[in-house]
Amino acid sequence: MIGRMATVTDAALRRLATRAAKQLRAAGHTIVTAESCTGGFLAKCLTDLPGSSDYFERGWVTYSNEAKTAELGVGTNLLVQRGAVSEAVALAMVRGALSACGADHAVAVTGIAGPAGGTPNKPVGTVWIAWGLRRYGRVRVHAEHHRFRGNRDTVRRRTVAAALQGLLEP
Repeated sequence: MIGRMATVTDAALRRLATRAAKQLRAAGHTIVTAESCTGGFLAKCLTDLPGSSDYFERGWVTYSNEAKTAELGVGTNLLVQRGAVSEAVALAMVRGALSACGADHAVAVTGIAGPAGGTPNKPVGTVWIAWGLRRYGRVRVHAEHHRFRGNRDTVRRRTVAAALQGLLEP
């Protein structure tokens, strides 16, 4: 659904973030973010809301491979073998974020926002989003691949929208 939206407005992102915040508060849960291509945009949306300290613990902007390794423990071999924009790296980012703190939820995003950086196998707009949930001492993770069309801002907005939407799904 998000991939087909022409424009993801600030108001639409605020509505999604508000719904996610309400859900997190109701459950008494906290969240962390680990972002690459969105550069902190997801954390911004979650913390734009008053009272966000009730549910938002922290966020990482790990734009470089070195940051992904140093801050989130993403293996250098994994980055070399799979590339930063891959399911394996998104999952490693979300696991690393959860292992670094006591939050209940984590969301990780990695992708190519453009206008440069794309390849035939991973064109501009290629994004992986991973979600993690810690419950009863166990961590469950899953990831989704997206191919968003549009300019840099559009790709980033659609990524944030999809990440928030993923928090709302069971």
